[in-house]
Amino acid sequence: MKVGIIGAGRIGTALARHFTRAGHQVRLANSHDPQTLAPLVGELGENASAGTPQEAADFGDVVVLAVQWSQKESAAASVSSWEGKVVLTPVNPLRDTPGGIEVIDTGGRRPSEIVASLVPGARLVKGFNTYLAQVLAEDPAVDGGRRVVLLAGDDAQAKRMVAELATSCGFQPVDTGTLAEGGPLFETGGPLAGPRPALIAL
Repeated sequence: MKVGIIGAGRIGTALARHFTRAGHQVRLANSHDPQTLAPLVGELGENASAGTPQEAADFGDVVVLAVQWSQKESAAASVSSWEGKVVLTPVNPLRDTPGGIEVIDTGGRRPSEIVASLVPGARLVKGFNTYLAQVLAEDPAVDGGRRVVLLAGDDAQAKRMVAELATSCGFQPVDTGTLAEGGPLFETGGPLAGPRPALIAL
C-alpha cells in the first residue's frame, strides 16, 4: 500500500517505521522543506521518500494526519482537496507543558469531529491514538499477543484499508463502529483512551 504521512514527529515517525518494515511505500512530509527529512528517509530505506504535504496526500492510498493538535489547521490547509481521500488521524487534543501533558478543551466537540471539519470530503478513520509515541514505536508483539489498535470511522472500506495496514505491521485492529459510536470510547477522555502501556489481544 502507498501511505502519505503528514507530520514527521514521534507518532508519524513511529508509524513510518512500522509501515516501511511491512513493505509499504511511505512518503513523509512536514511543515519544512522535504530536504529536512533526508536523514529520516535514509534511515527508513528504499520504501521511504519525502515530499510536500500536497505530494504526500496525492501519493497515499491512505493519508496519515500525524501532527500536534495545535498544527492540525495548518496541516489540513496545506492540501488543496481532501475529497475522497482515506485519512487516518491519531491526533489527540493534548499539549506538552512544563507540568506534563495537558488536555485541551474542545468545547464539548469530539476530536474526530473537529478534524473531520478540517478535511471536508475525506473518509476519516480515527486510530493509533491510544499509545504514547515511544510505546507505539515498539514491537506490537507483547507477551504472546498483539497490541490492539482501536479504529472508528463512517466508511467501511476506509476502515478495512487501515485495518489491513495495522495487521500487516503486527497489530490487532478492532473496529469500534462509526466515529459517533466508537470515537467516544477511545478518544481523549473515553474509557479506553490512552495513554495505555498495552491493550493486548491474545
